Amino acid sequence: MITVSNLAIQFGKRVLFQDVNMKFTPGNCYGIIGANGAGKSTFMKILSGDVTSTRGSISFGTGERLSVLKQNHFEFDELPVLQTVLMGHSQLWEIMLEKDALYAKSDFSDEDGLRAAELEDKFAEMDGWNAESDAASLLSGLGIPEDLHPKLMKELSGKQKVKVLLAQALFGKPDNLLLDEPTNDLDLETVDWLESYLSNFENTVLVVSHDRHFLDSICTHTVDIDYGKAQLFAGNYSFWYESSQLALRQQAQQNKKAEEKRKELQEFIARFSANVAKSKQTTSRKKMLEKLNVEEIKPSTRKYPGIVFTPEREVGNNILTVDTMSASLEGHTLFKDLSFSLEKGDKVVFLSRDTRAMTAFFEIINGHAKPDTGTYEWGQTVTHAYLPLDNEDFFQNDTTLVEWLGQYSHDTTELFIRGYLGKMLFSGEEIYKKSNVLSGGEKVRCMIARMMLRNANVMILDTPTNHLDLESIQAFNNTLIRFKGNVLMASHDHEFIQTVCNRIIELTPNGIMDKRMDYDDYILSDKIKEQREALYR
Repeated sequence: MITVSNLAIQFGKRVLFQDVNMKFTPGNCYGIIGANGAGKSTFMKILSGDVTSTRGSISFGTGERLSVLKQNHFEFDELPVLQTVLMGHSQLWEIMLEKDALYAKSDFSDEDGLRAAELEDKFAEMDGWNAESDAASLLSGLGIPEDLHPKLMKELSGKQKVKVLLAQALFGKPDNLLLDEPTNDLDLETVDWLESYLSNFENTVLVVSHDRHFLDSICTHTVDIDYGKAQLFAGNYSFWYESSQLALRQQAQQNKKAEEKRKELQEFIARFSANVAKSKQTTSRKKMLEKLNVEEIKPSTRKYPGIVFTPEREVGNNILTVDTMSASLEGHTLFKDLSFSLEKGDKVVFLSRDTRAMTAFFEIINGHAKPDTGTYEWGQTVTHAYLPLDNEDFFQNDTTLVEWLGQYSHDTTELFIRGYLGKMLFSGEEIYKKSNVLSGGEKVRCMIARMMLRNANVMILDTPTNHLDLESIQAFNNTLIRFKGNVLMASHDHEFIQTVCNRIIELTPNGIMDKRMDYDDYILSDKIKEQREALYR
C-alpha cells in the first residue's frame, strides 16, 4: 500500500501538480495518464525516491517492499543475466551474498555459524531456495531462453535487456511495483504475457504506458494528471477517455439540465460496465456511480492533433500485387514465398517475430530496397504515403518547420503550411523551430503532416505509434478506422491493430500466414497457433 499526502512538485514557477492526496491499495493496478510534460514520470520518481517533492509525504505499509523498473539499460552490463534478476529483491540478494561470504571463510567460527543459521532462516522465509528457478521462469516467460541466463548483460541486445530489467522488477512479487513504460521495445507476444501476469498480480501496481490495450487489460483505476492536480478514477483508460469525451459533449451543451446530464452519465457507466471482462473493474465502476457527481468528470485539457487523410481519388481494382517475394539480411532469411494481392477495403497488419522483416518489406515496396527474389506491382490508380520506422534522414538540415513541410507541398505559402502544422499542434513561434532539434514525437507528427499533404489512397505505416503520446495515438487510430483507402502497417499496439485491421499477414523464414480476420481471433485460435509455430521451426 502507498499513501500520498499533500504532495506537490514544482520547478521554478512551474507547478506540475499539487494537493495530491490518495491511497494505492493491494489488488489494484493504477494507470497514470496525462499529457506530455504533465508530470507522470516525475510522479513515479517521487514515489520511488529518485526525486524529492516540493512538499508532502509518501508512506508505505510496514515492512513492504518497493520495486521499480530500471530505465538505465547499461547499469548491469558486467553482470550475468540471472544474477541481474535476483538483484531485484535487494534484501534476499544481500542475504545470499553474506551467506556465500561466510561459507567461503577459511576460519569459520562459532559466531559465524550462528550468523549463518540466522541468515538461513531468513533465506527460507523469503523462499530463497526457489529464487533461481523463479527468476529463470520469469526470464523464460518474457522470452529470454535459458542459454542466455548465464551470459553477461552486455552480450544481450537492447530489447533483450529491457526484458531482463522487467524480470528484475517483477522478481519476488514486490508489495509495491512501479512500471514506467514497461511495454517499450516488447513484442506483442511478450506484452500479452505481461498483461496476463499483472492481471493476476495481487499487490499494488502503478504503471505509465502509451499502450491503451495494455492499460485497459490490467488497470482497475486511472490517475489523471491534469489541471495541475492528480485525480483518481475507478476504471481503465478507455473508461476515462469515453468519460472525458462525454464531459466535453456535455460542456458544449451548457443549456442541458443537470438531471439530463446525470442520466446520460449513468447510462454511459452502466453500458460501459456491461462490456468489461474483469469483474473487479465492473464492481469498481458501480461503486463509483453511487458517489459520482456530474461535476467531477471534466473535459480533458489535452490537445488532440487533427489527423485527416483525404484520398484524392478512389483506388481501382488493381492495387498491389506481390509475387513470390523473399528478403534476407546478413545471411538471415527474414521472409520468403510472400505472394498476395491487395483488395479494396483491405487494411492489413504485417506481423513477424523478427521486426526487421516488416521494415524490409515496406522498404522494398516503396522502392528503397530490392528483394532477393520475387516482384511487386502497384496499380495505376494508387498513390501511397509512407511513414518509415527510421525518419532520421528527413531531419538532417536546420530548416524551419515551415520550410521543411513546404518541401512536400504544392502550395508553399506560409498560411497554407501553417494550417497543416497547426493540425499537428505546432502553433505560434513553434513553426519556426529548427527541424533538426525536434523530439521523437514532434518528428513523427511532422511526418504525419507530410503524409496528409500526399492525399494518398494507400497508407504504409511502419510502427506508427512510436514516440507518440496517448492523445496522438488516439487521434491517429480514429482516423485510420474512418480512412476509406487501404492500409498496410506493422505495429506493437494491440488496440491499433484490433480496431483498424481486417487482414493479417505474418512473415516468417519458411512462408507466410494470410488470414482475413480480427487480430484477437488470430492470436487466440489454437489452430492458428499450431500453424504459426510450424512456420517458425
